[in-house]
Amino acid sequence: MRLLPEALVRAGALTGAVSLPLLLAACLAPLPQPLTGLNQRLEAAGPARAPSLAGDWLALIVSRDGRDRIQLVDLNRRQPVPLPGLERPDAQPLSVAVDARGERLALVRQLEGRTELLLYRRNLMALQPVALQPPGVPRRVALRADGRELAVEVSRQGQWQVDLIAVP
Repeated sequence: MRLLPEALVRAGALTGAVSLPLLLAACLAPLPQPLTGLNQRLEAAGPARAPSLAGDWLALIVSRDGRDRIQLVDLNRRQPVPLPGLERPDAQPLSVAVDARGERLALVRQLEGRTELLLYRRNLMALQPVALQPPGVPRRVALRADGRELAVEVSRQGQWQVDLIAVP
């Protein structure tokens, strides 16, 4: 079907009429704004990486005194919370994720030459290993907001895969 020049002009005008309100709405929408006060506190804690944000909680890996440590920040109080039983001085955290209640943290760490996937439950102050089947080397972890499922990036025989793991 051939469009006549007149039909092309009408089609272009109609497309422009539809896209102009969308373009104007995008220009009038509020822009994202940095949380300056909280950002300053995070910066004062030292270099940080691997953030995980869920609900009112921020988990991240902070470098302090030559060591990387996992930190959990209560965004309502704007304060870090203690994580007893989580840290080992000889472990290197690689990835961390938090659930929306701040009760469960999933992490990948290196310890004594091996990389492991772990689940930390704040209410129990307990760290539990999570087995990968088939075995592999975890690199990065994400935790569903309700804390009931992990998504883990795993290397197996030189190939990257993603495993989903149910958490009881």
